[in-house]
Amino acid sequence: MLRCNKIKAFLSGLVGMVFLISVAVILTLSCKSLYKADMRHLRLAEETGYSEEEILVNYEELIDYNLSSFHKELKFPTFPMSDEARIHFEEVKVIFQGFLYIMVVSGILFVLIAIRMAKKSDWLFLKYTGICSIVIPSVLGGMIALNWEKVFITFHELVFQNDYWLFDPVTDPVILVLPDEYFMHYAIMIIGIVLLGAGVSLGIYHIKSGERKQ
Repeated sequence: MLRCNKIKAFLSGLVGMVFLISVAVILTLSCKSLYKADMRHLRLAEETGYSEEEILVNYEELIDYNLSSFHKELKFPTFPMSDEARIHFEEVKVIFQGFLYIMVVSGILFVLIAIRMAKKSDWLFLKYTGICSIVIPSVLGGMIALNWEKVFITFHELVFQNDYWLFDPVTDPVILVLPDEYFMHYAIMIIGIVLLGAGVSLGIYHIKSGERKQ
């Protein structure tokens, strides 16, 4: 019986981990201030010759396209776009829309699990949520620290079945305002949010477990 409860708690922890990761991805994508900070830090206006206003209006179109299921067609206000780039962005949108659906479904499941376990004063699922949410981001963070470029290339080769992600800046100047450093900071922010969620889960587990022993 005890082993069965631990298995259920572990599976619930996996649901919690999936929820945290999907939330982290969507929050980071939605965080336009991260891009604005990178735009200035990396001096994109000076490096590309485009004004900050032009860079931002095209970037915001891309983000809105990825986040909204009602935004059916990507149209950059001032940047040209090749057919290959359009196909790539359509594939990227599918991924982010997938994360949105996963976030909703896993979030509902996690809330239901939390309500059920709270009634039993059984908080073990939060311990497994925290542990699972620390292990994967930590491994990924170590890989990024060792060789970000390798991680970036491997990710694209695994996720996409074509090489349309290899943009030509002449036909697709949007790549000039989406440098590798930005994607690295994007990945770091996702990891940071997941680890924060893991810390909160473990903290609540220890608090509630302590209350239960009193």
